[in-house]
Amino acid sequence: MIPEHINPMQWHQAVGIARQSCARFFRDGGTATDAMRAFGAETAAADAADWGKAVEAIAYALCARGSQKRAA
Repeated sequence: MIPEHINPMQWHQAVGIARQSCARFFRDGGTATDAMRAFGAETAAADAADWGKAVEAIAYALCARGSQKRAA
């Protein structure tokens, strides 16, 4: 689900990047938590086997970085 405060096009692109990155981590034997940690996403409540949540968390982290840069 797209968070309301994020541009839908930005979210779509971030999800695509997150999926591609997660696929590379999976291929190389990493876990979903490893992928989230690499992008600075919150890993405290993450399930190491839940790639869907990892994709959403990474996409959210990517979108948050863009809004922080604009605010500065």
